[in-house]
Amino acid sequence: MNDYGLNLHGELLLEEYRQQQPSFRRLRQVVMEKLTEAVKGCGIKVNSMESRIKGEVSLAGKLERKGHKYQTLKDITDILGVRIIMFYNEDVDRIASMAESLFDVDWQNSVDKRKMHQFDSFGYNSLHYICRLPRSRYYDEAMPELNEIRFELQMRTALQHVWSVIQHDIGYKSEIETPLKYHRDLSRLAGMLELADNEFSRIRNSISDYRRRAQKLVQSGELSEVSLDGDTFRSYLQLRPFDQLNQQIAAITQAELQEAPFMPYLTVLRTIGMETLGDVERMISDCADDAYQLALFQLGSTDIDILAETIGLQNLCIVYILKSGGGKPGVIQLFDTINGKMPQNEFLATTITEQASRLSFMHQ
Repeated sequence: MNDYGLNLHGELLLEEYRQQQPSFRRLRQVVMEKLTEAVKGCGIKVNSMESRIKGEVSLAGKLERKGHKYQTLKDITDILGVRIIMFYNEDVDRIASMAESLFDVDWQNSVDKRKMHQFDSFGYNSLHYICRLPRSRYYDEAMPELNEIRFELQMRTALQHVWSVIQHDIGYKSEIETPLKYHRDLSRLAGMLELADNEFSRIRNSISDYRRRAQKLVQSGELSEVSLDGDTFRSYLQLRPFDQLNQQIAAITQAELQEAPFMPYLTVLRTIGMETLGDVERMISDCADDAYQLALFQLGSTDIDILAETIGLQNLCIVYILKSGGGKPGVIQLFDTINGKMPQNEFLATTITEQASRLSFMHQ
């Protein structure tokens, strides 16, 4: 047995800690299972979730410094520690609310360090709950003590965690122990990181608001006011704007339409000058008949029975490129974007351009 120089009371607490190792291990397992299930269910993306049981040497050091504060081992609330690290400030509050529904929180000993508002306290701005596992969530007749052991749950953002780790690494604690120059430098960095934390949340909220507004405009048909980007294009695809043309083309050979990715065509649409969803709608209106005629020329003498569901959009883009004077180079660029650069793209573009040259829209 190690000699830590503890008094009799400290030694008794340390021996009780050793005897309760199976209980701490089982509590750690149950708590992590409950948290993992709950986090997955609420859809919050966390950076990491970790736990530890305080080591014997660490506990002995604590008992040497503060042993007089603890009457029993149950008074030590951080033997089991759990930490959840989120990306955004508001997710800390969401995880906290989730934890309140999962565990019994000892509010008297819990600390919201974010509300202390010290100008240099960024690294410590985490939320610390002291919790118990309620019997309503888990009970084991063989280990009833699991519902009596308190544990610490820390919740913080990734930037707060990084700052805390750095502070610990360099041994920074206060302006008394650190020369004023370094204290000022670290305080400036803390302010920058706090600003970054707040800005990440603000930007995410702004993007979410933009997406909601764009979706409403798409659903209401006000497409000319909606810029063409990845989010709005996905929303637009939910309206199935190319289905009618696809069905017409598939009917040429009674072909089956097979699912295919549309997102690569976003780059094509931007390249040919589409700036809003209204531009895409106008392309469909102006070019759908000619895109069908091109497909009729391509497929009419074949027995192809499977077509990608992007066939309509592909032909629309080809017709638009040719009508706009992009010629074969424009069609090659389309296939380079969709298929990746390969020699076959020039052959495809040559064939399609020759086919299109026989159709009426090329002579208008």
